[in-house]
This record gives sequence, C-alpha cells and structure tokens, in this order.
Amino acid sequence: MLNLGYWILNDVTWYKTNPMPNFLGTRFTNATETLLWCSKGENYKKYTFNHKLMKQYNDGKQMTSVWNIGLCIGNERIKGADGKKAHSTQKPEELLKRVILSTTKQGHVVLDPFFGTGTTGAVAKKLGRKFIGIEREKNYIQVAKTRIESINTLLPESNWLETLKEEQPKVPFVNLVRKNIIGIGELLYTRKRYNKKAEVLSDGNLHCEEHIGSIHRIGAIIQQTLSCNGWKFWYIFKNNQPLLLDDLRMQYVKGEYQI
Repeated sequence: MLNLGYWILNDVTWYKTNPMPNFLGTRFTNATETLLWCSKGENYKKYTFNHKLMKQYNDGKQMTSVWNIGLCIGNERIKGADGKKAHSTQKPEELLKRVILSTTKQGHVVLDPFFGTGTTGAVAKKLGRKFIGIEREKNYIQVAKTRIESINTLLPESNWLETLKEEQPKVPFVNLVRKNIIGIGELLYTRKRYNKKAEVLSDGNLHCEEHIGSIHRIGAIIQQTLSCNGWKFWYIFKNNQPLLLDDLRMQYVKGEYQI
C-alpha cells in the first residue's frame, strides 16, 4: 500500500469473539483479521473521520483500533435453498457498520469491489449512504439483490451527525503586534516539556534559535511535526501570569484585552 502511494492511518484488528476452532489441532485458532484504513497520501488531509460520533457510539469512550465483534451467526447468516451457508466468509453487519459510520457521511458513496452477499451495501443502505458493489459470482449477486431490496428501515445511527469543530476567528498574529498587544521583542514560551522561547519580530514572525517563521511553523519545528496550531502552542506572560495565545486572541476579538 505504501509503495502505491497510500498512507496507513490505522491498522484495525478485528478480534473475533467466537472464532472457528482449528479442528485438526495443528496450529493456533485464527481469531483476528486486519483492516487497513488508508488515505491517498502522507499529506492528504481531506479524508473523513467522525471522531466524536464514534465516541458517542462507544458509550462516550474513544474507540480503539481493536474491535471485538463476533462472527456472522444466527439469523444474520444467509443460507441458500439447501440450508447451507450462502457465502463461506459472510462478514457481520456490525463490522461494516463501524467502518461506514466512522469514515463516511450521509449521502457519501461506499465502494466494495468484492461485494459477496452484499453486507456492505445492506449496511450502507441502513445508514443512509449510497453504494457501488462489484461481484463476479452470479449466485452471490442474486442473494445480495434480494437482501438489499428487502431493507425498508434505517438504523438510528443513520441520523447521527459529526459535531463540527468550533470555527476559530481568523486573526493574523501580526495584528496583535501592530496593536501593541504583543510588543516587538517580547518573548513567547512553550510548555515545560519543550522548554523553548521565541522573540517576536516586527513582521509577526518569531525568532527561535536559528529559525525564523510564523507561530505555527516554529511550533511545528519544535515538535518535529508537519503542522502546529501556534495559537494553542505558545504562551505569553501578562501581569506576571502565563497566558495562552489563543486566550489572548479571544480577548482581542471580543475587545476585552488590556494593554
């Protein structure tokens, strides 16, 4: 996947709570499968992840990359006219429910190039998503069509929406310098774990050791990350007390700051 240019965001482990035993006793019972969640590239940031929605789905706790889900059994298992399994590896709907709910929004299109008996399409329809399924086995295609056409109700989660991040006011850092809210030559500080300080320049850039750049760029360099929200990274001392730049920005926006 990496050689093809994709970037692995997570490798999710599906832990099967009721795995099929190894009847020959020649090896361990296979109880897991791996799902790779990838973006189009290392710097591609436009993928969907419904973080808060999945916390709601997981009783308020952040969902981990280990999913405890049983194999498809009972009434969910589709059988043919002969009473045998219609598909040997039919996936449980709960597995696809987590995949689709976490990484798509209502109206999005889900592609499954190995459609089988249509679990992806069935769950997509129940969650208010569209789907495209590709399958070469005629028997599976007919089972999938019958299965999906019989669905006439949506799951409650189909109406769940990801809580949008609160939009931050657009304030150039240099505005605070021009208004003399932050003085030229004044020092900004990081948290103790980084133990860095930077001098504010007249153009709104920072000078930190051998680096010169914006509050965001210098913050990223210090953390050795691709990006940084400098407003939430740097502190300034006002009235001998540390004040997060983001709090100073909000004071400026509301007209509450004091020089």
